[in-house]
Amino acid sequence: MKEEKFKLDSFIGGWYINEKTCENIIDFFEKNKSRQVKGLVGANKIINTNIKNSTDVPLHSYDTLLDEYNIQLQKCLNNYIKKYPEVNSYAEFNSGIEGYNIQRYLPGEGFYKLHWERDHNSSRCLVFMTYLNNVKNGGTYFKYQNITTEAKKGLTLIWPTDFTHTHQGKVAKETKYILTGWYNFVR
Repeated sequence: MKEEKFKLDSFIGGWYINEKTCENIIDFFEKNKSRQVKGLVGANKIINTNIKNSTDVPLHSYDTLLDEYNIQLQKCLNNYIKKYPEVNSYAEFNSGIEGYNIQRYLPGEGFYKLHWERDHNSSRCLVFMTYLNNVKNGGTYFKYQNITTEAKKGLTLIWPTDFTHTHQGKVAKETKYILTGWYNFVR
């Protein structure tokens, strides 16, 4: 699996999944208009297009669309654990996924606000995100790491959910698709 290299102390890992898998996910998104909803933000899951303006399709791990994606995502997680073994040293870590969300950002749309992924009451440990298409100037900015990733088709990023990884999607001039979700601690 091809790796996108980041500084070790950034705690950001990146590997590439199969491009055909990305195309299948975008195709599913576009064909399933009835499952599309406005993007929600915050622990209260509200619509606030001043913070996040997107169209989303929430998914569950049992959606068969994700069978191939899950195999590749597990390889990414295994690579992340090899790089940062401490994440797997607690009995409470569960590589089970809280949920998935396919997101489409039309030109000018985005997650405008700097944010992190752990909700106020969350057991989230790691976040993953896959860029489903190539988007010029459409990556993700990580504030404290001073890193901006590129939106490259298939690039799957994994990073910690806490404030240490405050980030923001770059608003692009073309349509961007991502798939994102979270790994949890067991409580």
